Amino acid sequence: MLKTAIVILNFNGKHFLEKFLPSVVQNSPENSIFIADNASNDDSLLFLKEHYPQIKTIILDKNYGFAEGYNLALEQIKVDFAPKYYVLLNSDVEVTSNWLTPLESLLENDAEIAACQPKILSYHQKTYFEYAGGAGGFLDRFGFAFCRGRIFDTLEEDKGQYNDTKQVFWATGACMFVRANVYHELGGLDGHFFAHQEEIDLCWRMQNNNKKVFYCAESTVFHVGGGTLHKSNPKKTYLNFRNNLILLHKNLPNTFSSFLLIYFRLILDGLAGANFLLKGQFKDIWAVLRAHFGYYHYLVSHKKTNIKTQSKNTKLYPKSIVWAYFVKKIKKFSDL
Repeated sequence: MLKTAIVILNFNGKHFLEKFLPSVVQNSPENSIFIADNASNDDSLLFLKEHYPQIKTIILDKNYGFAEGYNLALEQIKVDFAPKYYVLLNSDVEVTSNWLTPLESLLENDAEIAACQPKILSYHQKTYFEYAGGAGGFLDRFGFAFCRGRIFDTLEEDKGQYNDTKQVFWATGACMFVRANVYHELGGLDGHFFAHQEEIDLCWRMQNNNKKVFYCAESTVFHVGGGTLHKSNPKKTYLNFRNNLILLHKNLPNTFSSFLLIYFRLILDGLAGANFLLKGQFKDIWAVLRAHFGYYHYLVSHKKTNIKTQSKNTKLYPKSIVWAYFVKKIKKFSDL
């Protein structure tokens, strides 16, 4: 039985593999590395064959996106190697020495922890936290995601303020350490998401099933971020708005207050669309409208699981991060 499988999902990321795969190979000598390729056409596979023939490659027949691409790859790895843990690692991540041991130890010592993440710093500004993960993620009562070290577009400098091991709401998919059995028992990532917020959905489902999610500062990696879709891309806007509504619909309890919350969130999305209009970002306005219609289609085509109450392990932030950030001008997690 394989203990830990490091799995990198690749789509036309040859330039990232050239730059960052050496750090993964060098700093993971006792672990198996897998590349799952989402039908790249940029010579990624040729590069791997010539320079890293020892790395196991899983070739998918088309681009399934982040979520379903990982599901298909991990299912194959489960059958062939039966690992105890997976590490979902973006191709644009530089890892450091001893990056895996603290994460592995965390799960070994607490059976209730289903997933964890390291400290995520920016590759381009290495003293600052990176947008996608920071020092562990949270979700406010209206579904807005933020991190210790990053609230909306404000990134904190790493001054040791989050050098701890702490329970969080979500661990980033850029570098997520997860129990293999829990991953498969919960059905893995939701392929309908395609990309963006699928790891938040998985972490929420873990907590609804009485598992915990943690952050561990003893491990550090550096992330480029935005390697597949830049934050200004309307497709990213569409996926973020649509998936966030689906996320709430799937995981909130079946109560009238949850219905009202989602309705209020639709109104907030409308205000965001008005802001795009003022900025002349017309493609983003259309992306928000498409996202809402995508959510309505999801309601028709998917039956909701009956969730009556939230688990004691679910660590939602009970207030509004939008109000804290834009009205109260709170820019740091530590000031919340």
